[in-house]
Amino acid sequence: MDNEKQIDYWAKSAAHDFEAAEALIKEKKYDWALFLGHLVLEKILKALFVQQKREFPPKTHNLVVLIKEIGMDVNEEIYDFFEEVNTFHISTRYPDEQFKFYQLCTKEFTLDKFKQIREKLKWLQKKLKS
Repeated sequence: MDNEKQIDYWAKSAAHDFEAAEALIKEKKYDWALFLGHLVLEKILKALFVQQKREFPPKTHNLVVLIKEIGMDVNEEIYDFFEEVNTFHISTRYPDEQFKFYQLCTKEFTLDKFKQIREKLKWLQKKLKS
């Protein structure tokens, strides 16, 4: 697969998953919406990785690792947010963590975090286009 096709794949897949996450919020499936929110950011970062490095992205789900591998210059607040979003991926996969995460995912919590995910997605999409 060539680089442009990879970038297109990751970017379109992120946009698709974002729409799915929005649908899950409407259905009050807050934990899964945030899980997909993580996946959205992971995929757009992988598109950026391919754009910057011209190679297939690393097989990791860790958003901070992806940011570092891309060589993005971001502040501590952004690192902290991406670290928090990393937990959305892990928390839905393991039974002991899943229940705690499910309780955390109130409507208010989810809407706040999803708003931030949306903002970061738009920011990363702009970087991808530039």
